Amino acid sequence: MEEAQPNWRRAVTTAMQHGTPALAMAASLSYFDLYRTANLPLNLTQAQRDFFGSHTYERVDKPEQGPIHTEWEE
Repeated sequence: MEEAQPNWRRAVTTAMQHGTPALAMAASLSYFDLYRTANLPLNLTQAQRDFFGSHTYERVDKPEQGPIHTEWEE
């Protein structure tokens, strides 16, 4: 996968520049980037999930607290 990555990115970029949909290739590349990255800024996504579905989230600065749910005000 590492060796194919530059050509993969080039193919997705070229398709986008020409207005050609490459949804599966672009989504797969994004998933690949997500999978190989230890920490990403997903705080907003976690907060939205907690707000709309009472899901929990964990604070990276206080992992000892475990899962947290916030009572969000409307």
